[in-house]
Amino acid sequence: MLKDGERLDRLEREGLGIIQSPQVFSFSMDAVLLADFAAIAHTRPAKIVDLCAGNGAVSLMLSAKTKNPILGIEIQEELVDMAKRSIELNQLQEQVHILQGDVRQLSSLIEKDSVDFITCNPPYFKALESNQVHKKLAHTLARHEIFLPLEELLSAISQVLKMRGKAYLVHRPDRLSDIIDLARMYRLEPKRIRFVHPRAHKEANIVLIELMKDGSPGGAKILPPLIVFESEQVYTQEVREIYYGTKS
Repeated sequence: MLKDGERLDRLEREGLGIIQSPQVFSFSMDAVLLADFAAIAHTRPAKIVDLCAGNGAVSLMLSAKTKNPILGIEIQEELVDMAKRSIELNQLQEQVHILQGDVRQLSSLIEKDSVDFITCNPPYFKALESNQVHKKLAHTLARHEIFLPLEELLSAISQVLKMRGKAYLVHRPDRLSDIIDLARMYRLEPKRIRFVHPRAHKEANIVLIELMKDGSPGGAKILPPLIVFESEQVYTQEVREIYYGTKS
């Protein structure tokens, strides 16, 4: 099941295993927070798609929140292979599926106006931010808008979402104004926003955003901030619950 350089980690709250490799890409806190933030239907029939699925972390975590099938889309073949093996490891082949594909051609992979919920942990950095470029190609593609500029991502999301369907993104706070401006160009209205701070009194370094297709303009809710650490390397109670499902 494991290949050279890979390891088997656990998604503690969901009780699932996930295959990872630091040589390719490992999921981060961003994925955990995104999966927790996404308010998807539990039993009501719904079509759920996870874009930029990577090694399948968000798709796997979502499987514990819904009875509905989940489709992950990832462009990198090696990550698709890892995700598929993690799905088999957890015997979730009937619920979770991963497809290799380019989000820029999403409407050729998924029927237009057909999706109820989308999650996405997209590349954060503009392609010109060369000081952030990673030496490993897989990391660079996951972090930089080389293959997926923000505007093309939001256009693709809008094409496949149903009217009043919802998309959930995790991103950098300094891109929030870009996200909102471009989202509105493509009929996506921000409805919930939550900032994540590494510690109290520190600036936010993550933002979680809920967008609704053809939602009424205005009325976005700014949720209470999420603080990650209460002291050095000690998670706050809320983050412990998100990671482990427990207050202890």
